[in-house]
Amino acid sequence: MTSSVTDLIAALGTGIHVDGHWRDAASGATFDVHNPATGETVATLADGGADDAAAAIEAAGRAQPGWAAVPSRERSEILRRAYELLKERADDIALIMTTEMGKPLAEAKGEVNYGAEFFRWFSEEAVRVRGDARRSPDGNTRFMVTSEPVGPCILVTPWNFPLAMATRKIGPAIAAGCTMVFKPAELTPLTSLYVVDLLREAGLPDGVLNVVCTTSPGGVVEPWIDSGIARKLSFTGSTPVGKMLLEQCARGVLRTSMELGGNAPFVVCADADLDTAVNAAMAAKMRNMGEACTSANRILVHRSIIDEFGQRLTDRMAALRVGNGVDDDVDVGPLVEEKALAKVDGLVGDAVSRGAQVLTGGSRVDGPGFFYSPTVITGVAPESELMSTEIFGPVAALIPFDTDDEAVEMANDTEFGLVSYVMTENLDRALTMSERLQAGMVGINVGVVSNPAAPFGGIKQSGLGREGGLSGIDEFLETKLVAIPVR
Repeated sequence: MTSSVTDLIAALGTGIHVDGHWRDAASGATFDVHNPATGETVATLADGGADDAAAAIEAAGRAQPGWAAVPSRERSEILRRAYELLKERADDIALIMTTEMGKPLAEAKGEVNYGAEFFRWFSEEAVRVRGDARRSPDGNTRFMVTSEPVGPCILVTPWNFPLAMATRKIGPAIAAGCTMVFKPAELTPLTSLYVVDLLREAGLPDGVLNVVCTTSPGGVVEPWIDSGIARKLSFTGSTPVGKMLLEQCARGVLRTSMELGGNAPFVVCADADLDTAVNAAMAAKMRNMGEACTSANRILVHRSIIDEFGQRLTDRMAALRVGNGVDDDVDVGPLVEEKALAKVDGLVGDAVSRGAQVLTGGSRVDGPGFFYSPTVITGVAPESELMSTEIFGPVAALIPFDTDDEAVEMANDTEFGLVSYVMTENLDRALTMSERLQAGMVGINVGVVSNPAAPFGGIKQSGLGREGGLSGIDEFLETKLVAIPVR
């Protein structure tokens, strides 16, 4: 039974959680969290600073030796209990998420299920950390290779998937035996705070997960990096911020995982099944109102079918209902803030000024709230800003191509390489294009590739490392060699 969102938010922590206790900011500062559908203030949280950051990382450092010594089965069971609690309270968590972020309730519930799976997956991986034992080739030495927790970790998550991005980092850190300092996005911190309390209920010891919410990320994260205590940073966010953090981490030679920006091409070949292609395009474009790094940013369609594909996609987009995500039958919620809305509006305006035609949408929706109409545009010029900029909104831009070589060249013409999509009924074409496309992930006839059991991450300026899958826990482990002479 879903509780009142006011009651749910009132029961959350203050925004700073250190060594098992919620507290106010050392400075006494606060900040407000707003509902993007209404503009209303829904919570006021402690606004952390350098003193709060120091207390958090010191708590993580103190807790690290004891937490690393906890048997993997105990860590596994904590994650399993947390998974079960997330599933039991999916309606409550989804309501909080929709209130602070805007996505429709159905999508929010889908994110809860997706995010919970990271806890289940890593509960299973916790007891399967691998090692090795063998003799050296010359027979004179025994090698024992072990995997150990990297140590205290800095976790920084974005606003667009406030539950799943938290569980995707917290899950493997707990499984590996690492303590954490965690900075959720200031636009959507409430879902993350719920997860913190839920993990405490599941049995996570004091000091293992410490949280600082703040409107000054640099004033918290940089002191963590320079503390001499943290040994790893896991960041999801924009490429410019990721580059800056990499430079800071180089000072202390911290391990890093970076999931950065995207500019995903969605290639529709001449032989594509159009029903499949349109369904996949809707999923790849409209998941989270287009506010996803995996969102289809450039929809490249073979010239022979672009008119038919464009009409089908336009019909589907035009039928979507825009509104407050808590209302029934809403398909598209608001963008997260005015700045996001202005960016989308500006990218569409730039494309239209360069000759693009609007097939549906193309404008803001009257508020309150930060709504943009689901939009399809065609005839997009190569020099349009949206060709090189993540749209992060409900705008599908159609670009024609004539040959597979041209499609691959256009798809790879970007500094990013997170995900690409290919729609084709020809197996050889699918495999060949997947090999040629410069991306960490490729979806063939699907519009969603993310899965907790699969590695997630990109190449080029889309990031470093992988989250989820068999490699997800490895990002939080160090390899140690013990060499023993044979006597």
